[in-house]
Amino acid sequence: MYIIVGGGGDVGYYLTRNLLNQGHEVLLLEKHTSRYQSLSEELGQSVLKGDACEARTMEEAGARRADAVIAVTGEDEDNLVICQVAKKRFNVARTIARLNNPKHEELFKKLGIDVSVSPTKAILSLIESELPGQRFVLLMTLKRAGLEILEITIPPLSPVIGKQLSQINLPRRCNLTLIIRGSEPIFPSGETVLEANDEVYAVVNHDAEEEIRKTFGAV
Repeated sequence: MYIIVGGGGDVGYYLTRNLLNQGHEVLLLEKHTSRYQSLSEELGQSVLKGDACEARTMEEAGARRADAVIAVTGEDEDNLVICQVAKKRFNVARTIARLNNPKHEELFKKLGIDVSVSPTKAILSLIESELPGQRFVLLMTLKRAGLEILEITIPPLSPVIGKQLSQINLPRRCNLTLIIRGSEPIFPSGETVLEANDEVYAVVNHDAEEEIRKTFGAV
């Protein structure tokens, strides 16, 4: 794949280096002279000096043949512009943007960014998963499908304890994919009986999240 990365900060640098190590053709765009010089000493011709927000720079970078453009600057506004220039001007099939402020997620989605990645949300999810007593953790959002991957720890007083999955009224768009009981993984069927403190992994529609909380008593 040919991938253009906009923004030569630490994120852009490590992303570019890892993608190159995986065998991809990658070009990193950095507009600041001093940073460009530092990057080019290590990455050589895989770095181009220029502002990824500008169509002229993207043209020089060969955006018309790019399989993906990834914008990872420290400014959400720049990341949005980079992805929109790539998609609207050069018809790049896949755009991915770093999202520094989670409040901008819906805006990015409405403006056609294919994937937005929020380090803040990722860190919060990790912290939540490690907090004692935390029963409901959002692990991942699959934006294009409108689905979420949830981890639910069944509370001791949950109404589903002792019931088979076939006896539980789950939302229509909900699939329980894995149960961890102690250290044992269980791939559930309709006859699987739930126990207290089971860790249940579910793929659900975003709109069904609150219903799942109530069903398992993880509110």
